Amino acid sequence: MVDHMLEPPRAVRRLEVITGARGRRRWSADEKARILEEAMAPGAVVSGVARRNGMSPQHLFTWRRQAKCEADDSPLGFTPVVVAPDVPQPTPAACREAVIEIVVEGAVIRVPSGADGATLALVLHALKSLR
Repeated sequence: MVDHMLEPPRAVRRLEVITGARGRRRWSADEKARILEEAMAPGAVVSGVARRNGMSPQHLFTWRRQAKCEADDSPLGFTPVVVAPDVPQPTPAACREAVIEIVVEGAVIRVPSGADGATLALVLHALKSLR
């Protein structure tokens, strides 16, 4: 009888025995958020993050896709913010007290202090839908 072995047998250095109930693992919302944050960090390797957290990369990719879809459905998503140095520009008297200036594809929105957040959200949502 011929043994089809490519390598000679070696001594086992480490053996891991997993005990307990088998089945689906449940992650708390906090755990899931932490894992997603780690996986979405710039330069993160999803398979490494998955391995460190005891899950398959496919599972983590599914979570990432779901999180992206949920973010796309929300009225406001994350938008990069650029902080530019102040450049003196002539502005109408009504806009001199603006504390936040939002520029989206040529449209300028000046938000005065004490502005209503719900109204601002509606304006930004309307601008987003025009794109």
